Amino acid sequence: MGATEMRFRPAELSYRFAERWLALGPRWLPFADAASRELPLSRLLRLSLFQVSVGMSMVLLTGTLNRVMIVELGVSAALVAGMVALPLLFAPFRALLGFRSDTHRSYLGWRRVPYLWIGTLLQFGGLAIMPFSLIILSGDTHGPVIIGQIAAALAFLLVGAGVHTVQTAGLALATDVAPEEARPRVVALLYVMLLLGSLISALGFAALLENFSQIRLIQVVQGAAFLTLVLNLVALWQQEPRDPARTRGDQPRDFLRAWRRLASQNRARRFLLATGLGTAGFTMQDILLEPYGGEILRLGVGATTSLTALLAAGTLGAFALAARALARGIDPHRLAAHGALLGVFAFAAIVFAAPLDSTLLFRCGVLLIGCGGGLFAVGTLTAAMDLDSGGHVGLALGAWGAVQATAAGLATAIGGVLRDVVSGLAADGALGPALASPVTGYSFVYHVEIALLFTTLVVIGPLARHARVARRSPRPQRFGLAEFPG
Repeated sequence: MGATEMRFRPAELSYRFAERWLALGPRWLPFADAASRELPLSRLLRLSLFQVSVGMSMVLLTGTLNRVMIVELGVSAALVAGMVALPLLFAPFRALLGFRSDTHRSYLGWRRVPYLWIGTLLQFGGLAIMPFSLIILSGDTHGPVIIGQIAAALAFLLVGAGVHTVQTAGLALATDVAPEEARPRVVALLYVMLLLGSLISALGFAALLENFSQIRLIQVVQGAAFLTLVLNLVALWQQEPRDPARTRGDQPRDFLRAWRRLASQNRARRFLLATGLGTAGFTMQDILLEPYGGEILRLGVGATTSLTALLAAGTLGAFALAARALARGIDPHRLAAHGALLGVFAFAAIVFAAPLDSTLLFRCGVLLIGCGGGLFAVGTLTAAMDLDSGGHVGLALGAWGAVQATAAGLATAIGGVLRDVVSGLAADGALGPALASPVTGYSFVYHVEIALLFTTLVVIGPLARHARVARRSPRPQRFGLAEFPG
């Protein structure tokens, strides 16, 4: 063997390794099934970074800062709840944002990029002023506390507006640049990145704020603001092709007419109603499962914390089921209905866990909640992209996102209020001696969720029948992580 043949050639080795890696195919590379020639995997993953920034902001608002304000800064829980709920005020405007990005007028030829940039600035500005406003809000100041309250409310509102703007425009951009047959998988992949961003951010914030101080709080939150700016800039860089013909000044921008056209369709109204009811049915328990396990079933802190892992495992199971069902050509409305039906059995298991004193039945119920919610999310997400919106993709996705976000926020708040009110009545004996138990308040909420999911089945049923008749050929789907729901 000659010296030339024995010479190490890294370029050839790298080529062979890449060839073997690509030969694995989408079956073992679950992200690859969302990629296409028009939207390569590297570009798609870079675009998905805006979802990472959104997940980081939401974890900071609803998780990390929630605890910091109540425990470390001594802010009243009622005031904290009001601050956390402020971003919800902007959720109903997502449909308008989507439509405005559909019809944006610009000599540069961009429709989505300006809204991504504006949303990024809103996120950055809110996070930049947030730590100082929270410190003033806690009373650590010589000035009036009302200044801290106003500043904190402004910070939360800015971040909420930025999150909804970035997410709506980003999803619409992903729909624009992806080929039609890959769009459901691409948008679903973006929601996977949202979950990953939330998980990584939660772990990072927990580690950075373990030794809490006001200086550390300022550093962490403003670091998140800077990281948001970087991630969103990288995500939108050279993603949207310029097309001045689509953004010329004579484009119609009548939102009310476009909304009336969408809302006039019985199918669209029924779909959005089913989305809201189902989302509320699955999310009303968000703040009650862990207290229920601890107070009623006497589970320890570690055991109740593990419920999050059970929910995630149920969602992964829904991912596998949904991928196979869509590959067989199941209608997405029917898939969502299957998820709602599974949720009915899940909450029934949760209810019966208390009288049977069965922690196993409780854990099975939690697992089924994750699975049912995942199926429902995949089904509604896929169906939303098929709405006849007259070419206004942003309007359709914005309407779907607005309904989901609003229903989830209101359901979570209403669930907590219902539990407190019913538990108080039961403790006072107003409901009779048979219901004078701490479990009554929780059980009432779970029964309400069962009723909501049954109503969802009634509303979505005609859509499944209609789509089954109208659908001529199944949508080609492949098993992959891109089908995982948000």
